[in-house]
Amino acid sequence: MTVYLLAGGGTAGHVNPLLAVADLLDDRAGDSVLVLGTKEGLEARLVPARGYELLIVDKVPFPRRPNKAAIVFPKRFSRAVKQVRAHIRKHRVDVVVGFGGYASAPAYVAARREKVPFVVHEANARPGLANVLGARNASGVGVAFDGTPLKRGTVVGMPLRREIVELDRAAQRAEAAQLFGLDADRPVLLVFGGSLGALRLNDAFAGAWADVLAAGWQLLHATGERSDLVDPEVPGYTMLRYIDRMDLAFSLADVIVSRSGSATVSEVSALGIPAVYVPYSVGNGEQRLNAASAVEAGAAILVDDETFSGDVIREQIIPLLGDRARIDRMAQASERIGSRTGTEDLVALVDRALGEK
Repeated sequence: MTVYLLAGGGTAGHVNPLLAVADLLDDRAGDSVLVLGTKEGLEARLVPARGYELLIVDKVPFPRRPNKAAIVFPKRFSRAVKQVRAHIRKHRVDVVVGFGGYASAPAYVAARREKVPFVVHEANARPGLANVLGARNASGVGVAFDGTPLKRGTVVGMPLRREIVELDRAAQRAEAAQLFGLDADRPVLLVFGGSLGALRLNDAFAGAWADVLAAGWQLLHATGERSDLVDPEVPGYTMLRYIDRMDLAFSLADVIVSRSGSATVSEVSALGIPAVYVPYSVGNGEQRLNAASAVEAGAAILVDDETFSGDVIREQIIPLLGDRARIDRMAQASERIGSRTGTEDLVALVDRALGEK
């Protein structure tokens, strides 16, 4: 029996690919899957809910400036490494797979000290600090996007949720249209900004939704749970705070307007849907980089968050909606760069690391 320890969490961007890999490994007879995470991250809820044992490690953020946290960091990080080493010994872990986040850094160090092979997966085009450090001594390094600056990085794509990997958009379009109260025979623009929404996208479409409908398109708009946007309640415009069935939303979408988180870009490309990406401007610029390969391939358009407005929708997006040939070309480009095999490709990388052991 092979025992896998999957380390990562904090956000959905780390937890979802981790769970996709966990599910594939769990399907293999004789393998055992454990997950390492913190009490504070999203993994504390999602991992047990999926049926996997969650081993806890202290959350120890890397200090960004010289302060009290920086002084106590070495001691706290050393304690976290000891916690992971104890988990590895107790459960006789054969290999560690890290997905970034607070749990990964001590997992990489612990695995090296226990002489257990470890593999790094980086979901963003601009890698996080934990994975930058881990990649230096990893047995394998998988990245979601070509050009990600990680030592010995191999493009394996993004491990995706099964409902995305197995999605037949055409077969489910009628069901999706019925769920969202739209017409399956008319084109749909899907707009979303994550579970909390995107204020810039919401404000822009608040002033331009009528132009989308006037162009002959329908609008499916997820505003986010904190939005106070008022639903105009007109035929052809479905406004929701949150979409539980994103697989059905994707089935209905002919064009998408969204942020460009790594999971979003990977899922949209895997499904061959043309996109207009509006990268979130806060952070280290990873969202712009995540979208770069899709934009270069002709599968997506990039619009700066600072300039995105109702006027931009009318000047750039409405003309796109009226150009069926261009949409078809973008869809074909998206299909060329997208991949639904990220989970299998990452697991193959892990298997190679075990074989080399």
